[in-house]
Amino acid sequence: MRYGRIMIITLMACLLAGSYLESSWAGVSAEEAKQLKSTLTPFGALRAGNADGTIPAWKGGYTQIPDGFEKNRPHIDPFADDKPLFTITAANMEQYAENLSAGQKGLLKKFPDTYSLKVYPTRRSHAAPDWVYENTFKNATRAEITEDGLGVTNAFGGIIFPIPKSAEEVMWNFLSRWRGSFVTYNFDNIIIPGSGKYFISSSSLVSDKNPLYDRELGFEGYNAQEIPIVYCTVNQYTGPPRKKGEIILAMDPLNLKDHSRLAWQYLPGQRRVRRAPTVSYDTPNTGAQGLMTYDDVYMYNGCFDRYDWKLIGKKECYIPYNCYQQEQKRPIEEMYPANHPNPEYWRWELHRVWVVEATLKEGKRHVYAKRVFYLDEDSWMIPMRDIYDAQGSLWRTAYNALKNAYELPGVVEIPTVYIDFYTPEYIVNQSPINYEGLLDYDTENTADFWSPENIRRLGKR
Repeated sequence: MRYGRIMIITLMACLLAGSYLESSWAGVSAEEAKQLKSTLTPFGALRAGNADGTIPAWKGGYTQIPDGFEKNRPHIDPFADDKPLFTITAANMEQYAENLSAGQKGLLKKFPDTYSLKVYPTRRSHAAPDWVYENTFKNATRAEITEDGLGVTNAFGGIIFPIPKSAEEVMWNFLSRWRGSFVTYNFDNIIIPGSGKYFISSSSLVSDKNPLYDRELGFEGYNAQEIPIVYCTVNQYTGPPRKKGEIILAMDPLNLKDHSRLAWQYLPGQRRVRRAPTVSYDTPNTGAQGLMTYDDVYMYNGCFDRYDWKLIGKKECYIPYNCYQQEQKRPIEEMYPANHPNPEYWRWELHRVWVVEATLKEGKRHVYAKRVFYLDEDSWMIPMRDIYDAQGSLWRTAYNALKNAYELPGVVEIPTVYIDFYTPEYIVNQSPINYEGLLDYDTENTADFWSPENIRRLGKR
């Protein structure tokens, strides 16, 4: 039995019926979509480089698998011979200010003696399989978004809006980003207090599935479901003892207008599964000691309904890219000392990004008053994000180590660093592959894995 059929049964059993999308806005014209095969990349980025040559033209990305690479082992850095072009510090940051985010400037000012950005040659390494490119091209003209931006229809197998016209479409491109159809990996939340003596607040075995990229379902099968799902995850906590055995199952519908997140939680102390509507929005993430909200994970997840979204446009920014150093086996305390990650192991490159601003709607509640996102034009990943409090002050910043997982191929994000300007501690979401962890893009879980019944079975093992 395939995933789609199981999903229908599961969701109908939960009495989640509802009308589908109304008042949709159609995609671009066929003539405009032709740009994806000429001046734009298949994902909608500008193929050309910039005027001064500091951003090169996109020529297909990096698709080779280096000699000696083994799956489920650290990636071999294909750009290991690159040398830094220059280093941005608190002393010279004004020279590069127009290409820095507020968060980067804030860190340089707060830690002038220890924080810096080592800038390397720009490598536009993003690539994806041809079938993903083909579906992205089709989505350009067939995908539709609701007038309020909360729902999508007629999309499948690729970036939904490769030629976006609104902030919501840009963010849907992030939610539909290509990072493989499924993946299973080990995951640690590492907290580094002001003392620099780290501790692991939680460890998990995580399985993610992106049903939008289920090739066996295809366009017709995916869109024929009662409630198409864009993303689902099963998070099995393996530590510490107080959380071991807890499991969370969460699914995000493609139509967030009519159907909110579907989430269930297994608590070993109660030995039962219950609905978990609070696993969303600004509920503190208990696995991260409250230093993150649930919708902080992956920089953003869930519905757009609590914010007014504004598309600022494109700009050139220094972002973490081709960061293979994070996978190499080094002591955690060396990579993540007090105050901020060790700049020695981060690679920054100049890339074009989409900038999106989200401001809390009047009458809506969220601990974050404003969020600013920077999206890589090539991959639609979010490499950086800034958070503001109700007084308009910069509160938190975060950045992702992007790299091409060439076995897919595709740019993926991990680790992610979350820094709070009001506290002396920060948190790192780190896959411990360099400590014999798991990273599996090949072994797909069976259809019944993604169900409340299954997490009950998993929890009772």
